[in-house]
Amino acid sequence: MRLPGGFLASSVRAGVRKDRPDLALLLAEKGANAAAVFTKNRFQAAPVVLARNGLRKSGGRVRAVVVNSGCANAATGSAGLSAARRVRNRAAELVGCPPEEVFTASTGVIGVVLPDAKIRAALPGAVHRASKSGLAAASRAILTTDVGPKVAEASFRVGGRTGRIVGIAKGAGMIHPNMATMLAFVMTDAAAPPAFLRRALRDSVDASFNAISVDGDTSTNDTVLLMASGALRNPPLDGGRGGAEFARALTEVCRRLAWMIVRDGEGATRVMEITVTGARSVRDARLAANAVATSPLVKTALSSGDPNWGRILGAVGRSGARFSERNVSLSAGPLTLVSKGTIAPYREQDAARVFSKERVPVTVDLGAGTASATKLSCDLGHPYVSLNADYRS
Repeated sequence: MRLPGGFLASSVRAGVRKDRPDLALLLAEKGANAAAVFTKNRFQAAPVVLARNGLRKSGGRVRAVVVNSGCANAATGSAGLSAARRVRNRAAELVGCPPEEVFTASTGVIGVVLPDAKIRAALPGAVHRASKSGLAAASRAILTTDVGPKVAEASFRVGGRTGRIVGIAKGAGMIHPNMATMLAFVMTDAAAPPAFLRRALRDSVDASFNAISVDGDTSTNDTVLLMASGALRNPPLDGGRGGAEFARALTEVCRRLAWMIVRDGEGATRVMEITVTGARSVRDARLAANAVATSPLVKTALSSGDPNWGRILGAVGRSGARFSERNVSLSAGPLTLVSKGTIAPYREQDAARVFSKERVPVTVDLGAGTASATKLSCDLGHPYVSLNADYRS
């Protein structure tokens, strides 16, 4: 997949990880307007603090993005912040831009100070290798426990021109709605002011990355960055038709990346798409959907393809959502399992067939109103426990 106009990418091996490239570089050749959303975890990693402050100081301009895997540089105090700052300053020197236009991001083990000397030594090679064909390499260098890279694209029309949006992401564990819950970098050739990008990104994140859960934990490093190079030379996007087309394409990219993250959920074999309808409010719908998405009992049953819908109703019942159990219905794919609080006639083997597929659609109708919400979750099995038990070994 090629990059949108105005962007270059590369990856190199800095030595933070032992066995593969661990440093990705994204370059906006002439700079880009940008917007980002960050983790709401109180233990915010040093690169998050630096990137947030830099984006504010630059007025929403980014020239380079430096991403390392293997070390989160989180909960590292002033030493970690100094290390991240040295990386940022070195990148700014090499690219020829103010330090605040270098966006930093890290992923990996928490509680270890970034070995910045290794990254600074590798940066000249990353800059030299940056090319229009470097997206695939960059998408691999940012991975940690991911099975494979996550890349998505979509197109849109504005001012008689066809624009492109391309995104890469990493994430498989510590995934739960509380902003974005992983790293994602989205690029477009469109011309758009930072204020428009902030609105569009916020809405797209709410419809995608804020609607997924793997294990109920959020990271200290979660970041989603959107950059617009302006290479398309369109009239700057606003709230008109072109802006709406762009927002649609952006949400499409974010949703595809979000699905890949859940599907990759550290040993996951299937994804449950939980839709709650008939709620009294959006808050109630989200409470119910979130309870199902994070239930260990639901997730372990899903691991074996067991259509144990009693666990789903149990999670809904403790969620805090307001409803009467006499009005609740539940279906899985085309099968109605519960109707108005009573078990419906169905064959167990038919239900097992639905729950054994890669994508398992479940709908819970609370029968209490008109609001709805949807979340993606995945199964939880032995591979998840093994991987996380040995993560630092």
